[in-house]
Amino acid sequence: MHRAPRSGCPINAAVEVLGDSWAMLVLRDVMFGNRRYFRELLLGSEEGIASNILSSRLKQLTAAGLLTREDAHRGQRAMYSLTEAGIQVLPIMVALGNWGLAYRDGSQRLRVRAELLRDGGPKLVAEMMDELRELHLGIPRPDPIAPPPSQRLQAAYDNAMCVNVAM
Repeated sequence: MHRAPRSGCPINAAVEVLGDSWAMLVLRDVMFGNRRYFRELLLGSEEGIASNILSSRLKQLTAAGLLTREDAHRGQRAMYSLTEAGIQVLPIMVALGNWGLAYRDGSQRLRVRAELLRDGGPKLVAEMMDELRELHLGIPRPDPIAPPPSQRLQAAYDNAMCVNVAM
């Protein structure tokens, strides 16, 4: 159930859902880390999200229609998946990453994926969205033979980690 925004302004409507930094970081971890369970999101957070904040943001993102929650059966954990609306946040994430690359400092290990997405341009972003649709919505990628973009992002990250260790 979507709550009505405070005004009819589309920027305001988007900011009410996406303007919270924790909400964006949860979406980032679902998109780029394929973290789909509460515990994975909690323990995998670079920024150290608190469990009560994570719980609140997962409920908020589900209510806003960006995530779905597959209720757990006895002995299983609940799994979160991106909706099409959630997948459509990817270009916004890339734009934020591009701005961060240009105007903020950060560690190379955490910048490398954003650099690859920037350098890959709209084609790589579209391929990533196709991969997210396959993972979260069950829609096969148009080119199932090509390596998924997440493998390229992970390889770039792994390479950056090796370079940092060697230094």
